[in-house]
Amino acid sequence: MLEQTSYILVYLGSALMVYNIYGFVRFVQSIQSNSSWGADKRVLYLPIVLLGLFLMGYLAVGIFGAPDLVIGGILFGGSIFVLTMYLLLSRITQRVIENERLKAELLAVEQSNQAKTAFLASMSHEMRTPLNVIIGLDSIALRDDDLPQRTRSQLEKINLSAHHLLDLINNVLDMNRFESGVLEAEHEDFCLHEALNQVSAITETLCEQKGLAYHYVVDEDVAEYCSGDQVLLKQVLLSILNNAVKFTDVPGEVRFSASVTSLDDATQMFSFVVADTGVGMEEGFLSHVFDAFTWEDDSTTNRFGGGGLSLAVAKRAVELMDGSIAVQSVKGEGSTFTVTIPLAVVETPKDPDLSAPENPKATSEPDGPASDAQDQVEGLDGKRVLIVEDVAENAEIVADLLDLEGALSERAENGQMAVQMVSQSDEWYYDALLMDLRMPIMDGLEATRRIRHLERQDAQSVPIVALTANAFQEDVQQSLDAGMDAHLAKPVDADLLFSTLERIIAEKPHTHDKRTRTMNNEVACD
Repeated sequence: MLEQTSYILVYLGSALMVYNIYGFVRFVQSIQSNSSWGADKRVLYLPIVLLGLFLMGYLAVGIFGAPDLVIGGILFGGSIFVLTMYLLLSRITQRVIENERLKAELLAVEQSNQAKTAFLASMSHEMRTPLNVIIGLDSIALRDDDLPQRTRSQLEKINLSAHHLLDLINNVLDMNRFESGVLEAEHEDFCLHEALNQVSAITETLCEQKGLAYHYVVDEDVAEYCSGDQVLLKQVLLSILNNAVKFTDVPGEVRFSASVTSLDDATQMFSFVVADTGVGMEEGFLSHVFDAFTWEDDSTTNRFGGGGLSLAVAKRAVELMDGSIAVQSVKGEGSTFTVTIPLAVVETPKDPDLSAPENPKATSEPDGPASDAQDQVEGLDGKRVLIVEDVAENAEIVADLLDLEGALSERAENGQMAVQMVSQSDEWYYDALLMDLRMPIMDGLEATRRIRHLERQDAQSVPIVALTANAFQEDVQQSLDAGMDAHLAKPVDADLLFSTLERIIAEKPHTHDKRTRTMNNEVACD
């Protein structure tokens, strides 16, 4: 009986070994089909050869030997062990192959996102460039006081339509960037009061143009300095406020307020409320108001226009900042949007130049001795600006705008020419440079870096402002990292261009002092 059991174990172990050999053959084939082993693939056959030798030994013992129960158990146990190793290796290999597949898919997605980002950046540049010409020429034409009223009205409609198209382009690009996950919230110190004042000033102008009442209140508990994404915050608030103005008829009002809803030692939970007395929305539509490409009805769309994206983009931007957005509305009575965002409180900002004016008017009406320097550099009259721009039409528009403010301008067709013109000019000859980013021969970033490294006294001080169709946040950061003082996006906003140049020139005393001396010398020579 024991002898019979021994033979059973030997032959059963042999059968299992045959199965093991078959399994390892399939295992090797699977490995080779999913991997590139090259000359090393012969190593995979070694276990099969060894298992074949074991099988021959099993059969030899079973046919020519007289196995006892111990030998039979050992041979059978060996087959079980090999089977266990085969199953374990198969599972491990499947996991490795699956991980490789997932990594390949993830890499493909990342490459796709990178390609999509590059495409969006290119499309942004290409779409903004013709809009820059349209809006720029229109703005110049509107500054003519002798325009017939009918012509002025037509130009204003062109301006309105062009800006509407620009908003649609921005919203489509932003939505794609949010969905592709390429955007991340920044965490930088900024003056919250100043940011809110800027948003409020723009909204107040829109309300005045439309004839709406406007109210703006900031609670005294709201911190002056915070750390967060100032650009995204202003984008969200402006988007909601623009909607409030657009969907409110005369007589009506728009209210904008900021308050603190909760507070701890390091973070404040800010609540920004935008309320209007506009057309309002039905209760059933409120659950879809933040969906992309949605309108309450065609009559509202036809009357007010819009691409159905601004609130969807705003919601994604708020979520990117770990905040929330809610809406309450009554049809025919108005809407109230509440944006809640956590921001880290900063007692002392890292940038000593940050300031927190109490209101927008306070910054435009300085008094006392401290305002003497500001008074001396007010306006752009007589300032010399180098326009670095490869597209002739864009350069002509900027030159015409500067000419309206009494500024002098010269043009460099690319970055290399700009470096040469600066390096060959007298020190402090230029009061500022307006630098495009995308140019042949040498781009604006490289040109800025080279100018900043020139061995001359004005190299580090001359104001350099990016004026480009590259308008994404990473473009702004690249400009600042290269050594530029500010980043302005095309189409050119004339008022913003002038105010930015005036501010930066005022912050560069050497430039102003030198130009004053030069102008005085020129007068003396005459």
